[in-house]
Amino acid sequence: MQQHQTEIRHDWSEQEVRELFELPFNDLLFKAQLVHRQHFNPNEVQVSTLLSIKTGACPEDCKYCPQSGHYNTGLEKERLMQVDAVLEKAKQAKESGSTRFCMGAAWKHPADKDMPYVIEMVKGVKALGLETCMTLGMLDEGKAEQLADAGLDYYNHNLDTSPEFYGNIITTRTYQDRLDTLHHVRESGMKICSGGILGMGETATDRIGLLRQLANLPKQPESVPINMLVKVKGTPLEDAETLDNLEFIRTIAVARIMMPESHVRLSAGRENMSDEMQAMTFMAGANSIFYGECLLTTPNPETHSDLQLFKRLGINPEQRISEADETQEQLIINNLQKQQDQSFFYEA
Repeated sequence: MQQHQTEIRHDWSEQEVRELFELPFNDLLFKAQLVHRQHFNPNEVQVSTLLSIKTGACPEDCKYCPQSGHYNTGLEKERLMQVDAVLEKAKQAKESGSTRFCMGAAWKHPADKDMPYVIEMVKGVKALGLETCMTLGMLDEGKAEQLADAGLDYYNHNLDTSPEFYGNIITTRTYQDRLDTLHHVRESGMKICSGGILGMGETATDRIGLLRQLANLPKQPESVPINMLVKVKGTPLEDAETLDNLEFIRTIAVARIMMPESHVRLSAGRENMSDEMQAMTFMAGANSIFYGECLLTTPNPETHSDLQLFKRLGINPEQRISEADETQEQLIINNLQKQQDQSFFYEA
């Protein structure tokens, strides 16, 4: 299975990517599935949990985001969580079967005064035996090195869309700002989690442009979240036209072909997807999900629904902890009883 692995390319042209998108649907999924099987177990999905460690009042004007201070979405502003509270959530995530714990803060960039607390969170989650990921906004070289030294495994910083469409969605930071942050993260030795959002009114050419930007980075992101826009009342995109489901699945498949060794994450918007659609995204090459009740501030399928779908599809969480399946599943079921706090999010 590993003998003829797909070449990793960083020179994709717009025409080449367009030709992939224009393949007959069955041919595209078949091609994506072949690439997927060269690099991954096709019946395993990496499971992560996401926790908002600081919610609301973000100075950025991202038109899709309920956490932006520019829009009135009814979201309660919260201070940075206490380190102990974050570590308790991480323990619960591990008991739920997650292998990676992601922490997100609604900042333009982390302030110097907050860095010691963030560093302690990273060290504490690492000590639990979980992979660590953070998304804190823009990073300069120094802060990237601090996080890397603390043991942070992944840094999430999405490109969101194509360079050409970006200014229609965000004006408070540039596309180059985002690329600079990814450069600092890579130079520090951390892994990159970077993807985009579909359904914001972009064109097919913009979806091509997003995937080209990601695939043509000097080193492709280890994790590529593909989000379907969650329309939140009060944001400028609350009435955006819904993207065709098959176009979303096509984008997953093309991402898999272009970035063969990356985990392609089926991310925001899953709560609006049928089981059949999610199953088709896994066939198209998605092999990572956020797992739990919420994704930062938007809904996500409940944990037990994900488990039931996995069971029906014969899919197992990647790098499952050592207990036998029945014991692990009971651990997850037991833990669901503890998850009463609806303001925090478990995503795997």
